[in-house]
Amino acid sequence: MLKVEEKLFQDRYRVDAGHPHISIRDADLCTHRCSERQCTVCCPAGCYTEEGNGKVVLITDGCLECGTCRIICDEHRNVEWEWPRGGFGILFKFG
Repeated sequence: MLKVEEKLFQDRYRVDAGHPHISIRDADLCTHRCSERQCTVCCPAGCYTEEGNGKVVLITDGCLECGTCRIICDEHRNVEWEWPRGGFGILFKFG
């Protein structure tokens, strides 16, 4: 039986260069008004990271398109999220 991590390793991601489907609306809001930075902990793909200066960086490559970031950032609503264009994004091998 395969573990979840092993199944996810089998999936592929087709990057849509220059057209990210997720963005942070106001990076300063993350740095100065969001004390918890839950996106850096809750994103199952690890797309959000916090730098040493408190800045939150988003790298959309490998996003699982689960929408966790939209839900977790409910207080500030600082995530702009849409479905990737057709043919791009996560390609699940195991359905």
